[in-house]
Amino acid sequence: MFGLSKKDTSFLLIVVALTLLTPIFLQPFPEGSALATFNAGYPDLMQRFAIFGIFAIGFNILFGLTGYLSFGHAAFLGVGSYSVVWMYKLLDYNILPGLILAVITSGIFALAIGYVSLRRTGIYFSILTLAFAQMSFNLAYSVLTPLTNGETGLQVYSNDPQILMGEGSPNSPHLFGLVMRDSLQVDVGGWLFTFNVGYYFCAIVAILAFYLSLRIFRSPFGLMLRAIKSNQTRMNYTGLNTRPYTLAAFVISGMYAGLAGGLMASMDPLAGAERMQWTASGEVVLMTILGGAGTLLGPVLGAGFIKYFENIFSKINDNMLHQWFGWMPDGMEDALIWVSHFFVGKSWHLTLGLLFMLVVIFLPGGLVEGGQRIARWARNRKKGPGDDPEHHPKSTPHVAE
Repeated sequence: MFGLSKKDTSFLLIVVALTLLTPIFLQPFPEGSALATFNAGYPDLMQRFAIFGIFAIGFNILFGLTGYLSFGHAAFLGVGSYSVVWMYKLLDYNILPGLILAVITSGIFALAIGYVSLRRTGIYFSILTLAFAQMSFNLAYSVLTPLTNGETGLQVYSNDPQILMGEGSPNSPHLFGLVMRDSLQVDVGGWLFTFNVGYYFCAIVAILAFYLSLRIFRSPFGLMLRAIKSNQTRMNYTGLNTRPYTLAAFVISGMYAGLAGGLMASMDPLAGAERMQWTASGEVVLMTILGGAGTLLGPVLGAGFIKYFENIFSKINDNMLHQWFGWMPDGMEDALIWVSHFFVGKSWHLTLGLLFMLVVIFLPGGLVEGGQRIARWARNRKKGPGDDPEHHPKSTPHVAE
């Protein structure tokens, strides 16, 4: 089914179900409770989960399969955003033409950068991609101001052509009249679930992106990329030219990044040079390593993990801390709040950094490895020691006389 094995099809269907039910899973606590701060079922954050999941999936095709570490993928993210906003300015707010342009322009841009950068490997390749990304950032920030609007950012104005904008057309991003900002809220016994059009559009695109990456992982092309990661020098000695494969992986990865950037502009019609900064490139590296580089689901988990901490832990303030620890004696409450200041609010990066260190040290394979260890532990516990072959005495084989 879907060109996949039975096991991969089941895996894909589970991912689809979890993605579509995300608005429910991200609301574990009823509104008004002290722990409702940890709910993440609001549209902007859910959209970011899906968008950065696409970004990380694409980066994993390059880094996870070939081992080429790029520090410049944010350049393609920015190109995708600018492409979509320019489509808004020239045509109308329909997001589909902009997303197609974003994928095409980012692919062409990735082809040019990859053609030069892939002449080197290892740290030299990484530095080259970082240099190209910083050049792109500086061009967007100052030199190409007529195209990017510099530090202000590119946005849609009332005097823009928008030649396809007709009477009654939505004045915000939409898909053939289906407005991305529209939401349906359902209150069930104190739980408030938000079903947002923009999120489900991003979720469907993310599912398609995940399916494509699954096909790439299972294809002969994916097998060739793994071989390049394993020992590229040995493959070159056999007479096989590996550059077309690595360049194809780089372009595909860049197109994924452009699609993610286009979706960011589709949800919020604004494109700025800050999306091309080196910090954005470093963020997708952290997402992939944290989730599990080279795995299918790892980059998505890493993206959700980091974006959750960025949005949830960063907004915890003194009022929330007093609400949580108010039942304690005053001295103990003040001491806990003082200690908490180092891990939440503006200091949330410290918490993320510590968790990242723990994962890298104890789970080199990322969060996916942690899940696999828990699954193995649960299976062994369910079987019990009597079912383990190691606990059975070895029998002497019968030899025919």
